[in-house]
Amino acid sequence: MTHLQAGLSPETLEKARLELNENPDTLHQDIQEVRDMVITRPDIGFLRTDDAFILRFLRARKFNHFEAFRLLAQYFEYRQQNLDMFKNFKATDAGIKQALKDGFPGVLSSLDHYGRKILVLFAANWDQSRYTFVDILRAILLSLEAMIEDPELQVNGFVLIIDWSNFTFKQASKLTPSMLRLAIEGLQDSFPARFGGIHFVNQPWYIHALYTVIRPFLKEKTRKRIFMHGNNLNSLHQLIHPEILPSEFGGMLPPYDMGTWARMLLDHEYYDDEDDGDYNTDYKMPAKDLEKDLSPKSMKRSQSVVEPGVLKRVDKNEEENTQPLLSLD
Repeated sequence: MTHLQAGLSPETLEKARLELNENPDTLHQDIQEVRDMVITRPDIGFLRTDDAFILRFLRARKFNHFEAFRLLAQYFEYRQQNLDMFKNFKATDAGIKQALKDGFPGVLSSLDHYGRKILVLFAANWDQSRYTFVDILRAILLSLEAMIEDPELQVNGFVLIIDWSNFTFKQASKLTPSMLRLAIEGLQDSFPARFGGIHFVNQPWYIHALYTVIRPFLKEKTRKRIFMHGNNLNSLHQLIHPEILPSEFGGMLPPYDMGTWARMLLDHEYYDDEDDGDYNTDYKMPAKDLEKDLSPKSMKRSQSVVEPGVLKRVDKNEEENTQPLLSLD
């Protein structure tokens, strides 16, 4: 075992070997082969190419060197092409902070039986008067940046549960093809995370309509990992045990506290807003308890990987992508 594998348990080391083709004897050579490809893309600013950073891309693509490099290139290219998304890319940014406080995302304290971290989204919490869909996407990406520092999660991955209860047609009508494509590109094509499952629960008919529109943009592997449970929580429990789920998902735990993950990222700054009258600030979970339950020792806040700039303009022939997918007219 090399120092790059020092954060992995024996069980996860074996999983990395069997499922990801990770070999400690060739690990440095694998990393160097990916690093050597950087010169083939002089159009991209690779702002980080250290061993630990490249390793997470190799793990995300099962040590296929070419695919790992392509993901690495897309990671930085996505940030260069969408500079405004990563301007002030930190938890204290007003839009990101508000999205985090509303549970975008929520992060459950327990891992599933495969060692995966479970992220939860309660779609109806989206307050469109206070922050945008892009703010939600930024909050999710920022959270993933923090969690992917954990080598265990690099190997085991993540699960996402989206509860569409009370998500209105009016809210859905605000989504546009360009917004959804931005999310797909950011999460599916440009981030080194392994998503073992994406679960929709309590989804109304118009969410099925949205999914039909975005389905062609999803990779076959992604499509196979999307599960539409509707109101059938029993089918969810067959894949994620109810013992680790909050009551909103028919689980055995208390209702999810939407501020849990936000308090983890923001620490004392969670309570600094002057306009937080709508939020309950009576409860403060001790920082040590949060670290114990939610965060590995290696977890740290992520910083923006690009300098502030201007978001590239949408081409005229792409203007139709700014129109809502669902119309109220």
